[in-house]
Amino acid sequence: MSEQLRAPAELKYAEELEWLASVDDGDKPFTWQLSPKMVRIFVLGSRSRDGLEREIPQKWYGHPSLVEKAIVTLASDRGLLLIGDPGTGKSWLAELLAAAICGRSTHVVQGTAGTTEDHIKYAWNVAEVIGKGQSRESMIPSPIMTAMLAGELGRFEELTRCTSDVQDALISILSEKYIMIPELDGDNVAFANPGFNIIATANSRDRGVNDLSSALKRRFNFVQIPIVTNKRAEKQIIEFRVKDLLARNQFDVEIPPALLDVLLQTFADLRVASANANSDDERLESALSTAEQIGVVEDAILHGQFFGEGLSPEFLATSLVGTLVRRIPEDVSVMNKFWHAVVAKRAKEEGGDWVGFLKGGKAAMELHR
Repeated sequence: MSEQLRAPAELKYAEELEWLASVDDGDKPFTWQLSPKMVRIFVLGSRSRDGLEREIPQKWYGHPSLVEKAIVTLASDRGLLLIGDPGTGKSWLAELLAAAICGRSTHVVQGTAGTTEDHIKYAWNVAEVIGKGQSRESMIPSPIMTAMLAGELGRFEELTRCTSDVQDALISILSEKYIMIPELDGDNVAFANPGFNIIATANSRDRGVNDLSSALKRRFNFVQIPIVTNKRAEKQIIEFRVKDLLARNQFDVEIPPALLDVLLQTFADLRVASANANSDDERLESALSTAEQIGVVEDAILHGQFFGEGLSPEFLATSLVGTLVRRIPEDVSVMNKFWHAVVAKRAKEEGGDWVGFLKGGKAAMELHR
């Protein structure tokens, strides 16, 4: 695990999952490793009324009812579709659920315009086919087929990025729970074992790109993951994820609360400005999500560690501009107006870190002129 850049959740939290399983006396659906109650505790953290001898930290921040609905869906006959804006933690939630339920979160298909039906079902080892003919041994099962045969959860990221014909390959898998292999004369059906299901994610901003068919929609339960706008919750998420990410560089950095408040307030003000904009040219392309705030803080901390004397308002502003300014000149114009109308006003009225933040942002935008 120490040699991996990013360990999957089932390895990262292996000891915790093993302990939860050892004290779990609840009913488990199918071949689940943990009961639904323990899966909830693993994802959302333990509470005093759970009666556990040790504290389980929270790993995903959102409304508990969303997690409960997701868990119940995975114990049913329907697939789970997590849908929401970019950066709302859909993939992280899917990974945690898979790790807790079946101990394997790596049966993943990444949806793109280039994803084919082979990525969902199976392909062939050409050398084996030429030498020995088509057989089960010469097949290359997809991650979804591998999950079916193992009775585990398969994950499908960015489902709406795939073309309609590729999406529809999931219909028979979700309804019939098997994959036909017409190239074989015998043993030509791959059946799903108990415990198999699919967790898919979809970006709500991709609606209209490749809409799901009504037949496929009927085979999924939809769980809408909203953007976190509560400052307290956002603060918890940022601190948790940044600490986790910086551990890869063996950094243990405390984020000054006042500086984090500057970032949270700036994103809140940017969201208000975006909501009040009259056209796309008057708003940033960014989704202004919590994930982007995490990226801003991580980048600013690394900048300060490598090329400064630690995290500063100037580095934070530089990172924010570099993260959010994508379209040139449109985003530069939007950010420049915001900086002079909102950030400058806060720097004048509140002083403190806002002054350096104002200065750093202006300097960063000068580079895009």
